[in-house]
Amino acid sequence: MFYLKQKLMSIFIPMMHQLSGKRVGIIGLGSIGTLIARRLEAFACTISYHSRRAKDSATISYKYFPSVISLALESDVLVVACALNDQTRHIVNKEVLEALGKDGVIVNIARGGNVDEAALIRALKGGGIAGAGLDVFEMEPVVPAELLSMENVVLTAHEAVFTVESASDISDLMIGNLEAFFQGKPLLTPVLPEQML
Repeated sequence: MFYLKQKLMSIFIPMMHQLSGKRVGIIGLGSIGTLIARRLEAFACTISYHSRRAKDSATISYKYFPSVISLALESDVLVVACALNDQTRHIVNKEVLEALGKDGVIVNIARGGNVDEAALIRALKGGGIAGAGLDVFEMEPVVPAELLSMENVVLTAHEAVFTVESASDISDLMIGNLEAFFQGKPLLTPVLPEQML
């Protein structure tokens, strides 16, 4: 009876997967990656990560993977939350997508250049991965027509940050930086030359 009910439901309602209990790999466990991980804990997700180096195990309990491929092999969902630089350009490439596998989902909230978009499109079209959630694109503002036409892709315009609260926070931060600068104090959020990309 259960099988028949499930089959009938799938005819009328497309079946989705739940987030709860999934293995989520995060590329880049900086401030944003850490906030993502904390939110995923509420869904009882198993969280792993890859960063330039392992974090202090006294402050986090997530498993560290020294390579993105090894992280992808152990993930159902791979979240890209790292900076874009020479080392992270196309950090998600054909090999990483193959390691993620046909049931895997990639979510990129970082920078478009972190993902090899051509390899991603091939993987999505060929069933190499199940789907993608993309908030950024490699050649912004251009979004490839292939991505726009796919039903297994969710696209947003990198605008989730625009809320009343975040606008107020940004204003406070800007004023705080200006005050620090004119008082000869260290900036609250300095931008280092290696971060300017």
